Amino acid sequence: MVDELLVYEGSATRVVRTILVVDIVESVRLIEQFEEETIARWRNLVNKVVQQILPQREGRLVKSLGDGMMIEFPRVQSAIAAAFDIQLAALVAGCDVAAERRIFLRIGAHVSSVIAAEHDIYGHGVNLAARLATLAGPGEIVVSADVCDLLTPLLDAEVEDLGDCILKHVSKPIRAYRIGPPGQHPVLEPRGTSIDLRATVAVVPFASRTGKPEDEILGPILADEVIGVLSRSPEVNVVSRLSTAVFHGRDVAAGTVGAHLSADYVISGTYHITGDRLTLAAELADVRSMKAAWSGSLKGSVKGVVTGDDPLISRLVAEACAALMVRELQRSQGKSPPTLESHTLLLSSIILMHRMLPQATERAHRLLQTLIDRAPRVASPYAWLAKWHVLRVTQGWSRDPQADGRAALDNTRRALDLDATSSLALTVEGQVNTYILKRLDVAEQRYEAALRENPNDSLAWLLKGTLHAFKHEGKDAVRHTRRALKLSPLDPLRYYFDSLAATAALSAGQYQRALSLAERSLRLNRTHGSTLRVMVVALWHLERQQEARARVAELLKLEPGFTVSTFLQRSPSAPFPIGRFIADTLELAGIPK
Repeated sequence: MVDELLVYEGSATRVVRTILVVDIVESVRLIEQFEEETIARWRNLVNKVVQQILPQREGRLVKSLGDGMMIEFPRVQSAIAAAFDIQLAALVAGCDVAAERRIFLRIGAHVSSVIAAEHDIYGHGVNLAARLATLAGPGEIVVSADVCDLLTPLLDAEVEDLGDCILKHVSKPIRAYRIGPPGQHPVLEPRGTSIDLRATVAVVPFASRTGKPEDEILGPILADEVIGVLSRSPEVNVVSRLSTAVFHGRDVAAGTVGAHLSADYVISGTYHITGDRLTLAAELADVRSMKAAWSGSLKGSVKGVVTGDDPLISRLVAEACAALMVRELQRSQGKSPPTLESHTLLLSSIILMHRMLPQATERAHRLLQTLIDRAPRVASPYAWLAKWHVLRVTQGWSRDPQADGRAALDNTRRALDLDATSSLALTVEGQVNTYILKRLDVAEQRYEAALRENPNDSLAWLLKGTLHAFKHEGKDAVRHTRRALKLSPLDPLRYYFDSLAATAALSAGQYQRALSLAERSLRLNRTHGSTLRVMVVALWHLERQQEARARVAELLKLEPGFTVSTFLQRSPSAPFPIGRFIADTLELAGIPK
């Protein structure tokens, strides 16, 4: 790179420079939890960079912040070599430190014309380098196309194309590349890809209270059944039955079980058998706080549980999952996102975005963005962020639905680039095509692709069923949404499943079922406008017009600007007979035209 002075502007000079922005990953958490130790380690690392690395690489430290550095170089090759040196120095400095105490760095690099003063540098190129750093995971380096074009692959660096990336406060997508040191065995896999975003649950074999040897065999069976149902949920990680079986017959505290199995929650309990009747007392313990997050007593039949005909296990899992997600949401309240554990960020964002309240939805966005900043090479946060954009449109909060649609598809593309088998990303891509782009044929293809990857993806079955409902294909709509309800044990989101299943029932002319599902949905969430719309239509055609008009008043209070025209603009069902049928019913019930 030519080190040429282009324009003189007072005491500042316009020059071409390669800018490195170095940032500490999770600096807020590190300083909050290990203040003196983190500061001491950071100062030592900065000293090594300034005294040893920069003199060898022709670099100048422009500024050192409490959690980062900005460095300039006259040549791209020197800058990238220094970036590799800095990451290696950080790695060596942390090799004897526990993982949660280590300093990991993310680095962004861009080359451009900047305005250089004695103690600072200015310009769009500086900001761009900082934004590129946010794409990097722990221990990673992300560079612009301008930097990559001046590198020789294999000789200067190993290069991986990240495609066009959307950066905050940057108007157009920027082509970015992740780079690693050259060599025969370059390591480009980020440390962040191993992060597990799901809370881990261990289910310990239940203990018999009867003292009869013949009753003891049921304890492991009950635990196996709970593990089997719990494993259907994509939001939790379940410890295998082989690992938890060793605790059968042992009186061990939940904290000990959690420590041995690296679990966040433990489900345990006792049972009593009288003839064929089973009484199960179960508890979900939060290992971190050593407190019970949920406890309950459930009754059923021994034979029914063993054959799978008794709903006892499903009820246990539903209640335990609901308590777990509420617990994670409570953990996030009032805390700064960077201090939260990754699975708390994910679960809390999922719950908040489905509350259908503007403030909760905005906090969900902040939590997801924090998670993406922390783990940019993990697929699921991008898929959930895509769904966040879809919900903005379906709730009527988007100022530019097409822009939200493009942002949603950009996030599903990122997710699928990271994990081509992500059924969640495929499902949300179908949702974008259903609700925003109104390309129902493409949407159906995406739902089917998601189900090929994961036949037990309850959201894919739900949305595929809802797609049939929009097309007035009631039989398929009911069949698919019934399957979705069976596969989804997560109570905090159950209202969403019930609401869309009610829409499916409506399309099949099953008004009583639609009303029952809508009422159950409304008990869990009274702010979901589409649930109220289904209720209005179902009540009207059940000859309960006065109740229907009462629900219209409730709907208009929730969405004051809602009209029949609004419904037709938003709903993918508008071109089909069911859409016109719903619109006409809403108008009869009192919704303004």
